[in-house]
Amino acid sequence: MPTPVSVRTMILALTLFTAGGCSQRSPASICGPATYQISDPVEPVNRAVFAFNRGFDDYLMAPAARGYQALPGFTRQGVHNFSANFGEPVVFVNDLLQGNGQWAMTSLARFIFNTTFGVAGLIDVSGEMGLPRHTSDFGQTFGVWGVADGPIVELPVLGSSNLRDAGGRALTWVANPIGDYSHTLATLNTVATAGGMVDARAAALPVTDLLLNAPDSYLAMRNFTALQRATVVAEGKAGQTIHCEGSHHE
Repeated sequence: MPTPVSVRTMILALTLFTAGGCSQRSPASICGPATYQISDPVEPVNRAVFAFNRGFDDYLMAPAARGYQALPGFTRQGVHNFSANFGEPVVFVNDLLQGNGQWAMTSLARFIFNTTFGVAGLIDVSGEMGLPRHTSDFGQTFGVWGVADGPIVELPVLGSSNLRDAGGRALTWVANPIGDYSHTLATLNTVATAGGMVDARAAALPVTDLLLNAPDSYLAMRNFTALQRATVVAEGKAGQTIHCEGSHHE
């Protein structure tokens, strides 16, 4: 239903890490409201897909996420760590494409350490070493490059997006190099993807429970996602995470 994101993303506060040793562009100041524009020319179609997505979420994803929340904390943390580790190669590629050497060094180091010393990523040893996780994706990269959001697209199952980010999602599916090397890695990557979707859906429950109970849940989810993605792109352009809150809708 909603775009899979972590709690830190949902509250617009990702972890900041500044590593030394790699050159990168100078960060810009981003302490201010993230601006975003809404273009929804096919809103009736999007609303129809949203209705399907909501039924899918109500009967499958949300119950699975609530059941997942009942698991022991260490189990959920292991699933989260494992799925996040399998996403690090794509994060690394996008860090490079955005010209962010510090973030790229962090994501590469995290993948190496967590894969080798963290039992294929089940344990976040990198976090304990002072290398916290961050996220980067192709939609963010396109935004950093100046590609406009484009019209709103309600994706089946995946939820609200825009044309730029939808293209980024498609590229992510084909660009992840894990699984190109063996059937075992491909299987593990599939498991990590499925686990990550449930984990992210569970993390998003506090926010989506509010948004989906709004008078117009489609508009609430659409506008919140647009704000969240505008913030992500602003972070990518600045090369750092946003530490101040606030937004406005143009």
